[in-house]
Amino acid sequence: MSRSYRTVHIRDFHDDDLDGIVVLWEAVHNAVIRPVYSLAEVIASCQEDHAVVAVDGDQVVGAAVGRAAHAQGWVVFFGVSAADADGQIAADLLDALERRMAPLGLAKLSVLVAEHDGRVAALAGNGFGMRHTLRYLERPMPVQRRELDVLGDVGGRILPRHLWEAVAGMSAEKRLLEERLVTPLAHPELAERFGVMPPRAVMLFGPPGTGKTTFAKAVASRLGWPFVELFPSRLGDTAGGMAAALRATFERIGSLEHAVVFIDEVEEIASRRRGDPPSPTQGVTNELLKLVADFRDGSGRLLICATNFVRALDAAFLRHGRFDYVIPIGLPDAAARAAIWGRYVPASVDIDLADLVDRSDGLTPADIEYAARRASQEALARALRTDGGDAEPLGLADYVDALAATRATVSDESARDFLADIEAYGRL
Repeated sequence: MSRSYRTVHIRDFHDDDLDGIVVLWEAVHNAVIRPVYSLAEVIASCQEDHAVVAVDGDQVVGAAVGRAAHAQGWVVFFGVSAADADGQIAADLLDALERRMAPLGLAKLSVLVAEHDGRVAALAGNGFGMRHTLRYLERPMPVQRRELDVLGDVGGRILPRHLWEAVAGMSAEKRLLEERLVTPLAHPELAERFGVMPPRAVMLFGPPGTGKTTFAKAVASRLGWPFVELFPSRLGDTAGGMAAALRATFERIGSLEHAVVFIDEVEEIASRRRGDPPSPTQGVTNELLKLVADFRDGSGRLLICATNFVRALDAAFLRHGRFDYVIPIGLPDAAARAAIWGRYVPASVDIDLADLVDRSDGLTPADIEYAARRASQEALARALRTDGGDAEPLGLADYVDALAATRATVSDESARDFLADIEAYGRL
């Protein structure tokens, strides 16, 4: 299609027009008029969807780009040079785009523009009605299409976005992770203002079952970054050995724009080196030390390692310059225990959770979950034994009995050792 206006012609988009589209897009958008669609999206729609341009000689002086979604069309980009004083080029462009997309059977053609965008008047004068109740919202995708294969290769995944809120209680630990990890990484401009360097690697330590993995996943969820968990035991089964597998995996992760990389029970591959003869894992430890140093040179990625036995780690591994923080994760506090009980005690059961919170002091989240499930299972078994008769409903006594049968994961000695480790190794 083609239409002339003075020396300006309206025609379909050609690939040679791309440079002109870029110049026009940059001229339209500024600090006040923020783009709704990125330049990359506009170019993609020019090439794959529907676009018409206004040209004056060899110069692109206007463009209208559209995209169809089901029965609705969207104007991805609309812009005209300042030479269109009477708005005729704008009108012709919009008409041309409408004709271009009409065969698609669209019910309407819509456009989103910034609040102070001067193009609103041109659009309103060409048949577009204002809908004041509309608001534009967007959510960036955590992984781009080109990264999906890499993420699959390294066993990464996208976690639900609300895991941070699901970690109830543990307010001191959450506040620390929010201040030290999440905020500097999510808002680097704020961190730079205060001279804070975004972290690259952190160590979580504490007794087994205290939720170190849960916190690592919650940080990834809070950031909206892919979560990649590396399992030392699995890496050892690959050809070339664990050191080569670690190196290859970190190289692949390096091509991701963002990622939280998590290594649990890192003491398996970073234990103390003991001289001659070298231990079987010494080469792996050496390789991991190099990888952590290289990892720190990048940006947009965070390495979280976790250990139950911080004392077993090689001294070089915990040295300043490798891990920004060494953070203790202890047993759940009262608020966290209340939240855990609330997750597993049915809403129909009328008991005082505060009693269970007191009785479960010193238990890990996994211990509490076990006790809650055991109480429910025993109550169900009791009901089945009555063959449909009246059985005692699930109540406080069931939970008390279940707690009595639950062996605490963390002994008193381990709890004392953890407090000593905080003094010796903690770096906040």
